[in-house]
Amino acid sequence: MIKFYTPLGKISLTNDFFAGLVGNAVTSCYGVAGMHCAGAADSVRTLIFGSNIPEKGVVVTETNGELIIDLHIKVIYGINIAAIVQSITNKVRYAVEDATNLKVQKINVSVDDIIAE
Repeated sequence: MIKFYTPLGKISLTNDFFAGLVGNAVTSCYGVAGMHCAGAADSVRTLIFGSNIPEKGVVVTETNGELIIDLHIKVIYGINIAAIVQSITNKVRYAVEDATNLKVQKINVSVDDIIAE
């Protein structure tokens, strides 16, 4: 959960909010086949709750008022990975900063799987 203060009071943003926001931005990029489990905890949640958990593949942390976003994705075979990552980085940075007015310090994109269609 990310908390910050404004003149109007304290605002708390949950991980589910960021997962939905970032997940929609990532999956709308050309060449992305979907999100991938970020670790063992995501793998267990996927087994229990099914493949459509909202926070799958998205980890957001805060450092000194700036966000660090870790993404784990699946891409389509034959697409330029560098171009996909650049597109994702630009789209996610814009979506998060526009929706929250928080600065994104860094976006780490890990390509964990390549899907042949």
